[in-house]
Amino acid sequence: MAAPPPAVPTARPATVGGGFLDILHFLKQTAGVLFGSNSGILSRTASVSSKQSDSERHVRFAEPAYSFVGMHCIFDNCKASVTILKFGRANSDLLAYGSADGSLTVCQVSDPPSVLQKLIGHSKDITASCSMDKTMRVWEISKGTCIRVVYGVSSQLCICFHPVNNNLLLVGNANREINAINFSTGRVISKLTFDNAVTALDIDHTGQLIFAGDAQGYIYTVSVNSHTGSLSRTHKNKSCKTKSLITTIQYRTFSLVARCPVLLSCAQDGNLYFFSIATNAHGYLTVICSLKLASPVQSIRASFCPLLSLEKGEFIVTGSGDSNVYFYDLARPKSSCVNKLQGHGSPVHGVAWNHGENLLASSDSDGTVIVWKRAKSN
Repeated sequence: MAAPPPAVPTARPATVGGGFLDILHFLKQTAGVLFGSNSGILSRTASVSSKQSDSERHVRFAEPAYSFVGMHCIFDNCKASVTILKFGRANSDLLAYGSADGSLTVCQVSDPPSVLQKLIGHSKDITASCSMDKTMRVWEISKGTCIRVVYGVSSQLCICFHPVNNNLLLVGNANREINAINFSTGRVISKLTFDNAVTALDIDHTGQLIFAGDAQGYIYTVSVNSHTGSLSRTHKNKSCKTKSLITTIQYRTFSLVARCPVLLSCAQDGNLYFFSIATNAHGYLTVICSLKLASPVQSIRASFCPLLSLEKGEFIVTGSGDSNVYFYDLARPKSSCVNKLQGHGSPVHGVAWNHGENLLASSDSDGTVIVWKRAKSN
């Protein structure tokens, strides 16, 4: 049973103008939300709620696997839906999120929580780290200025950096393509055409396999050359029968259930699929199990949860249309929901764990981002 929403503490003014010493490192490691334009920083004060009181923080949820002590902080500077958010891949304190008004916010969640920059420039939705306005924009966060714009011929829908070759950027677009782009020059060095718009991407830890979801629910495996960036399609998975747009593709190197690398996909209609990956067969996907969410929202996203132990199940976390954050155990075909977090006032779209796996961020259609603090394991 989830605890009721706690009272919001006195808002703390957020600072604007902080930055990072190594901007390119942050951009590459965030690998999700990093583009905007040079229209300038929004000089305003964002409301940031700090941690709860001691009495509120000691609330424990029913499921020991994923217990939370409450809200760590709240960011409510956005006035439009926050559709995507990412922590820095090797940093537990940096969080970036994109809003439907075309803005990108970069903040720190360590005490005191604060907004470092709000970047304005994209004219339409920011999805992942690229935009519906057909551009990809690279920012120097410390100055809040745009240092590179890569123009496309269609909406840029998803993006990821290559884990081995940091100069290689992989972008899916509405023109049914995945483009391999040289990050330094902005030039397209290789492209691959698919049957539908490419809406979600992830890549394995070796950098040899890309997994892509499209607007009709198909999932593709693509081989990539880490040195040249050349792309070649190897498999097409048709497990999703509803032909619903794929919003989430997430790779994991090891699964307790499958005992091999796995892939999580989430579709707009709330269908989740959990695949095993045959690395010796060029990334062939086999469905292990599937799950239908009860209250899906149009741009719902899902994420793997941190591994607990070698005895526990396979947990995922998702947003929902009923304003809750849900946790599911894929190892339990029946009664798979093991916990939920209550606190949002509108449908929840995005979810993301930080590098230290002690904080979970969630975003909603009102523009609110809540950072939840996970209870320490015994």
